[in-house]
Amino acid sequence: MPSAATHMPPGDAIDRRLRSRVRLLGRLLGFVLKEHAPSRVFSTVERLRRGFIRLQAQENPPLRRRLTSLIDHLDAAQASQIIRAFSIYFSLVNVAEEAAMLDRRRAHVRAGQPLPGTFHAMLQFLKEQGFSAKQTAALLETAQYMPVFTAHPTEAKRRIALEALRRIFILLPVTDDRTLSAMEQQEACERLQAEIQTLWKTDEVRPGTPTVQSEIRLGLHYFEKSLFRAIPRIYRNLQRAWRQVYPDAPYPLPNFIRFGSWIGGDRDGNPHVTSRVTREACRMQARAILQEYMRHIQKLEDTLTHSTRLGPLSDKIRTALQEDATAMSLTQRRESLLFETEPYRCKLAAMLFRLQRQLERVEGRGRETADTYRDEQEFLEDLYLVRDALIEQGDARIADGELADLIRLAETFGFHLAQLDVRQEASRHTKTIHEILRTQDAADYAGMAEAGRQRILRQKLRHAAGASLPNLGQFSPATREVLAVFDVMHKTPQRISPNLFGQYVISMACEASHVLEVLFLGSLAGLAGRTGRTWFCRLRVCPLFETIEDLQRAPDILAELFNDPVYRPLLEASGGVQDIMLGYSDSCKDGGILASAWHLYQAQKRICDTGDRHGVRIRLFHGRGGTIGRGGGPTHEAIAAQPPGTVRGTIKLTEQGEVLSYKYSNLETAVYELTMGSTGLLLASRHHSGRSTGEYVDDMEAMAQLAAAGEQAYRKLLATDGLLDYFYEVTPVREVGGMNIGSRPSHRRVADRSMASIRAIPWVFGWSLSRHTLPAWYGIGAAVESYLHAHPRAGLTHLRRMYQRWPFFQALMHNIQMALAKADMPIAEQYAQLSSRPEAAAIYRKIEQEYRRTCAMVLRVTESRELLDTQAGLQRSLNRRKPYLDPINAIQISLLRRKHQAPDAEGWKRAVARSISAMAAGMRNTG
Repeated sequence: MPSAATHMPPGDAIDRRLRSRVRLLGRLLGFVLKEHAPSRVFSTVERLRRGFIRLQAQENPPLRRRLTSLIDHLDAAQASQIIRAFSIYFSLVNVAEEAAMLDRRRAHVRAGQPLPGTFHAMLQFLKEQGFSAKQTAALLETAQYMPVFTAHPTEAKRRIALEALRRIFILLPVTDDRTLSAMEQQEACERLQAEIQTLWKTDEVRPGTPTVQSEIRLGLHYFEKSLFRAIPRIYRNLQRAWRQVYPDAPYPLPNFIRFGSWIGGDRDGNPHVTSRVTREACRMQARAILQEYMRHIQKLEDTLTHSTRLGPLSDKIRTALQEDATAMSLTQRRESLLFETEPYRCKLAAMLFRLQRQLERVEGRGRETADTYRDEQEFLEDLYLVRDALIEQGDARIADGELADLIRLAETFGFHLAQLDVRQEASRHTKTIHEILRTQDAADYAGMAEAGRQRILRQKLRHAAGASLPNLGQFSPATREVLAVFDVMHKTPQRISPNLFGQYVISMACEASHVLEVLFLGSLAGLAGRTGRTWFCRLRVCPLFETIEDLQRAPDILAELFNDPVYRPLLEASGGVQDIMLGYSDSCKDGGILASAWHLYQAQKRICDTGDRHGVRIRLFHGRGGTIGRGGGPTHEAIAAQPPGTVRGTIKLTEQGEVLSYKYSNLETAVYELTMGSTGLLLASRHHSGRSTGEYVDDMEAMAQLAAAGEQAYRKLLATDGLLDYFYEVTPVREVGGMNIGSRPSHRRVADRSMASIRAIPWVFGWSLSRHTLPAWYGIGAAVESYLHAHPRAGLTHLRRMYQRWPFFQALMHNIQMALAKADMPIAEQYAQLSSRPEAAAIYRKIEQEYRRTCAMVLRVTESRELLDTQAGLQRSLNRRKPYLDPINAIQISLLRRKHQAPDAEGWKRAVARSISAMAAGMRNTG
């Protein structure tokens, strides 16, 4: 399989241009600081910047003491301003690097060397592997790539800042465009400085805690600013590549990209996501896409101006206009007379009117009438009608313009925009059913064993026929809220779209009864049950297996469900596809990166095998985070690394709020990211066609040994006396919990500092901010060393061969190197000194020793001289940031020390919050 990595020489022209742009942005930021920052901010920033650059080159204890003294004498207001300067610098560097990546992609295309991971490279590879046009088309026909947008409790960017950075992204290439005059370039620089000045005067820390509605608006921002334009461009790129690779096999390419969302539907641990909020999320999504369609229709009215005075009228259009006239209101008929001799404009006016009425209905200002579309398919049929009429009249070229783009959008987004998943924790359903059954027959459901729970749930479902609960007032507010969610899932699609809701995800699912519980609760709202002998089910229930123990038990739980006489017909009635979500975050927090990665790999194979044995189609949903410790890493490489045969044409994966801004803020990057994900899916799916899997038994055995040793080392660390106290005292995790950067609490139970309570996101975030980054690498050094001791002769050779031939192990090693490169043990030691506990120093030494061992072992296995030396672009990016990250860490350590001495001082809290935002921008990830 072709690699998605690109190796460019370090001194190439694009890198020189990048360095030049970074210098320009830094210089313009300096001008802004001189003119608009409080006095001495610029000079202090420069002293810190130059001082830490010198320390990077060579350690100088007297210089370090002077810089530390300078930082310790800053008050909270001064520290905040200096942090803001570094934070904006990081954001500007991120923009410059994104623009450079775009330049590289364009340079490859100009040189006739399509970048690996592009559609052309994918199709060419498949053709070389013996895939005919028909076989490749079959892959496309079964494909579905679905990124699912999520909110994020550590997302640090604000929408207004994202928009300013987008304007900078557009302006930056103009500053060195040699086709422009010197005056035009100067004007671009002045506009660039104005945008940087705007950033400086915009508070990057939210003034109040964000609401779920504000998170929904931020999610919609990416659709409105880039994705609505990216989708048509992606399919045009694919069509062009198809014509080049399979020129003799014209093929109407299907739509295979869809979107999902958890924003407004994920209520697990977030009390702010109520049934009312979920209903509002549905309305906001529908409003956004309907308004987008209306904008396109209005543009088409200005271009499809064909006149019957200049040519004959298509019979298809004539018939459609007659049908429209019958259904039109008097007002609409009068308006359509404006286009009496322009049939396409007349038809478009009718479509626009129906969309307007649809929008009124979505917003609760109207009801379904003949003027509204029944569903998105009826709207699409109107679009197909106009397209076919144009083609029939010889205007295929015109049909392939704006109209074709609108059709792609409608096929992708429907009337719902993104399928909204609902997520709730399993125990919440158990408590709800216990309360319901207590009012009906005094059954102690919560006290029953698993077999008893399943028996009573089967009995209830067999007799469910859309029954409702007559007296909701008898239940607790928590139970009424759970039931209200199912009511929303039943009623809201009738107003918006039958495709509105995706899966009902059950977090912490560990029993078959947890799945049956959701179906029973859904039956009370008319979503599932049986009428006569016919089963019906409009719920797609998706258990989420998160911990290592749950991943191991998942196949047995599924087998139990597939053999269940009630569950199986309900599954068939819902479409016959069993969705399974895999949790990367909690499994890593639970057992470490090696055990998590391996158990996820094994679980996928065993889950798919279980489905095959029972004749059930399995669709996997990957709950990836943005960081390595939560399943992150390059999407193309991650999909390629999945077990062969488990990616069966479809993949669904979460796009955490922390990475949305990097992937989808800019049109060009959004096109690239969705292309890389799509090609990764299609290449991985080829294994399901019976081709070679590329797996080796001895590799699997070696990985099992590594995972066991790595898990043992990680769990030994967690069992160390004082480890949790160390985490809370030497990382800013408590401050993360108090920041106004997410609507979701950082702990499942407030004031509970146990491993069970803290969520995986702040667990990873805290370690990252303090430059330990240990969830993403701890235990690997011990595991590899143990394996080499057990296999002294051929162990190293075998691991190196695994790295060369196994995509899973290769991706794991690449991601671990990234995490190791972002760690910094000397800085981590400074954080460790924030703890006054005597065991803190010993814990740090334990972590530091494993870090050194892991670095050494990874370099031996990958045959590298230094970390990331096969990923030159990433290596240069991290090296570029390090001299600017170090002073932020130093300031943060000083702030934390002083904040702990004066915990109620609001100024110190705000300064720490700014330092966390700055670190997130500098490290390009949060949790």
